[in-house]
Amino acid sequence: MQAHWQALTVLTVARTSMGFQFQSIASVSPDLVMQLGLTYADLGTLIGLYFLPGLALALPGAALGRHFGDKRVVSFGLLLMVAGGLATTWASDFASLAAARLLSGVGGVLLNVLMAKMVTDWFAGRREIVLAMAVFVNSFPIGVGLATLSLGTLAGLAGWGASLAATAALALAALLLLTLAYAKHPNDGIGTTVGGVISAPEAMLVCLAGAVWGIFNGAFAVMFGFAPTFLAGEGLNPTQAGLLVGVATWLVAASAPVGGIIAQTWGRPAMLMAVGALGWAACLATLALAIGFAGPALISAGLLMGLPIGVIMSMPSQALRPESRAVGMGLFYTWLYVGHGFMPPAAGWLQDLTGSAELPLLLTAMLVGGILPLYGLFQIVAQRRYRSDCPRR
Repeated sequence: MQAHWQALTVLTVARTSMGFQFQSIASVSPDLVMQLGLTYADLGTLIGLYFLPGLALALPGAALGRHFGDKRVVSFGLLLMVAGGLATTWASDFASLAAARLLSGVGGVLLNVLMAKMVTDWFAGRREIVLAMAVFVNSFPIGVGLATLSLGTLAGLAGWGASLAATAALALAALLLLTLAYAKHPNDGIGTTVGGVISAPEAMLVCLAGAVWGIFNGAFAVMFGFAPTFLAGEGLNPTQAGLLVGVATWLVAASAPVGGIIAQTWGRPAMLMAVGALGWAACLATLALAIGFAGPALISAGLLMGLPIGVIMSMPSQALRPESRAVGMGLFYTWLYVGHGFMPPAAGWLQDLTGSAELPLLLTAMLVGGILPLYGLFQIVAQRRYRSDCPRR
């Protein structure tokens, strides 16, 4: 295997452990609610805590990789994921679960920020970079899908502690894979200065792109985090709910590269964004309101929501110059963590306040629908910036 494809394979497989660990709390949520007496706000907070450290670490993450080396920092992140996974196994209440979840999340953030840079190093200047990034991004939903398919069943057989311990085992396996099979790129540990190189127009554009990506990921977390409990209320047992959510997650992983190929072949990213965002919002509303249609709605959401992923991930490249890309991508990822960190707790708080399992999904549907005007505003600002720059070129 050529070096760049081997690097992509190793990094993608290793990053799957992050999605697996992220989804673990949601996969055993019925047991945590019953056995530890957690509220739905507690559950949402635990889900969101995994990515909350990104608010502080996304921007300096590139600096850590530049100073210590990307592979070293990612390896340290995997060690933190192992430690956090083991700590959740021994937790006995919300506070101890939250502390362990936060520790795991710090490791996950280091993976998320630096691995994207490592894949870019290997594929920069190659025409396969779009495909490579689509495959790499898909590692997260694949990990989520593996968790939803397996951890609920494992919890039923051996308890929720065994399911959470499995996340530490997978992170350890990822660390061994990275250590043994990943060869450092010549650009490992070398990057541009993290501060002071991004212009105000670039910052505005990348914030719009980041808001789109943050809403997308926050909605992803709410839908797949609360779906098992919602489906249990519809009469499904934990195994059936986990299987249905797992299938939907795998469909996201399948539809994402299909969306990237469609956008690249037909050249109509706006239409793809509209179909994905509005279709996903409609599926969420149907899931919440149409009793008896939860299965078809969830499956349809999985088919539709992956379509615009490639379009969204290409937005920062339209906004950033090469010299501003490091800080710009850190800013982009900060918005991702805003969505991941705050939307699930807000959804849980709303469910506790109202006693309605439907309202969090309806609110999420409205936010997903808001992705489209944000994308339109991004394109308008980007075109105006391009026209204003043309006379100086």
